Amino acid sequence: MIARRSLLTATAALGAATVTTMSRPARADGPPVDLLLVLAVDVSRSVDEDEARLQREGYREAVSDPKVVEAIRAGMIGATAIAYVEWAGIEYQRTVLPWTRIASQADANQWAAELAAAPRASLSWTSISGAIRHSRQLIAEAPFEATRKVIDVSGDGVNNSGPPAEQERDLAVAEGITINGLPIVNDRPTFGRMPPIPLDDYYRDFVIGGQGAFMIVAQDFESFGVAVRRKLIREIAGLDGPMRG
Repeated sequence: MIARRSLLTATAALGAATVTTMSRPARADGPPVDLLLVLAVDVSRSVDEDEARLQREGYREAVSDPKVVEAIRAGMIGATAIAYVEWAGIEYQRTVLPWTRIASQADANQWAAELAAAPRASLSWTSISGAIRHSRQLIAEAPFEATRKVIDVSGDGVNNSGPPAEQERDLAVAEGITINGLPIVNDRPTFGRMPPIPLDDYYRDFVIGGQGAFMIVAQDFESFGVAVRRKLIREIAGLDGPMRG
């Protein structure tokens, strides 16, 4: 494991001083769900248009997959609430689809259709810490009560903007949130540079955390959809196990 200091940039050093206190949780007026799940998806410039399309299609097909819907309906309540977030540098996190309660195949199909219609932006840099902070805020403001809270982070690079990823991870874990990872491993350098450590090792050491935390590695963007389906079924079912998938 490399020293944390070597992973930081000047931007990260400034970002580390940012206040991370979450606002007061919103009143959960909606019906309960088994799981609050934030899908936090990397749209930094290292992800080109074709790869971004594969990511979107992967999530659309996974959420609407009958096996995923079956896993949702098998819970004690039979419903999961999902929020879909796209993120890049510390200055950019966007909630593309707000909290949506999914309890049927029709709900899942509608969610997938709305994601297909949503516009997409791409910005520079990669702030996993910013993605986790934004996701923590979403969970704090969720309109649904849930017994489990999960942030699902997918991306193809290490944190290079904002505070260290593990700083926000530790805050999330202290709030009872589990962070799972879906690192997309490919042999392309990010902005002309290869990551300082293998991306799956980085996610294991600096990103995932909390009760039952795990990651499933996508070997490239082409295999992303299969990895997403496996990961969603495991998250929704609340299965513990080895961190690597």
